[in-house]
Amino acid sequence: MAVPKTMSGVYLTGHGGSEVLEWRDDIPVPEPGPGQVLVRVAAAGVNNTDINTRVGWYSSDVTGATDAVDQDVEAGGWGGALHFPRIQGGDLCGIVEAFGDGADFELGQRVTCPINLPRPRPGNPQGFIALGSEIDGAFAQYCLVEADDLYDVSASPLSDVEIAAIPCAFGTAENLLTRAGVTAGQKVLITGASGGVGLAAVQLATLRGASVWGVTGTAKTEIVKSQGAEGTFDRNEPLPQDMFDVVIDVVGGPSWASLILALKPGGHYAVSGAIAGPIVEADLRDIYLRDITIHGCTHQAPEVFSRLVELVNTGRIKPLISRTYPLQDIAIAQVDFQAKTLPGKLVLVP
Repeated sequence: MAVPKTMSGVYLTGHGGSEVLEWRDDIPVPEPGPGQVLVRVAAAGVNNTDINTRVGWYSSDVTGATDAVDQDVEAGGWGGALHFPRIQGGDLCGIVEAFGDGADFELGQRVTCPINLPRPRPGNPQGFIALGSEIDGAFAQYCLVEADDLYDVSASPLSDVEIAAIPCAFGTAENLLTRAGVTAGQKVLITGASGGVGLAAVQLATLRGASVWGVTGTAKTEIVKSQGAEGTFDRNEPLPQDMFDVVIDVVGGPSWASLILALKPGGHYAVSGAIAGPIVEADLRDIYLRDITIHGCTHQAPEVFSRLVELVNTGRIKPLISRTYPLQDIAIAQVDFQAKTLPGKLVLVP
């Protein structure tokens, strides 16, 4: 079947509320150049980063939680100012429809890719661009991706919807665990444990042989335990001190100091999110006198996602999907996502 000239999808026309999401049926389908692959999108996950980018939360002018941005910003993307209109969507599962010279793929292959695409450059070996931020992403019928960034997942027993829940949540989680050096026998505490990244981190840390505890709301305790956690702490209760080898954090906010104290001396704290707020306060003596190592985790080395794809293709991981939506209902899906009443992942289907 010939690739059409136009497609349906969602344009992000600026920073703001759901009014800046514009459904269009006349978006030009991109043509693959050398080393590029045109992917027909089968499913695309919903993530915090999509909403953060839409509202401009990444701007340094914003200091509150991710659900409380009420100001106008200009440079609100990962790397500053975005080019509008932009097609968002960092979670991609799709089918190869066309490719340019030098792209080592076949028509019909099922593929995925990381949300953060490594782009090292002089002076910044951790350089990256984000799918759906610096380049157009998966919130449309087709997505253009560099062949070097794609991974074949045709052999996976997971559904298209399940694979679309992998890149951001499981990629972020695997990167956090890798950077913190989580190994068998360690005790690991995971914040936001009932969310997409949190549940992925629980599952992946358990696979590594760690003993896992999660911080979550009481109503979601059993869900977190079902993914491998030994126990949970309510997000409003005090945490034990000097108990954990590693803390995996995507929440930040007012409780940050207690996470540092929950670590044993010599422990590792890894962060890749701050949904409760990016501005935190702690006693530096609790860090340096106890030899705590802090890891900021956004850049993903290729071997991190390659390891994840192996788990996908062998069926050793399985994301929890709470709900799917037609792509045209993206605004409804994002409202549900921000409500935090549904555990795991929400996925859009073109």
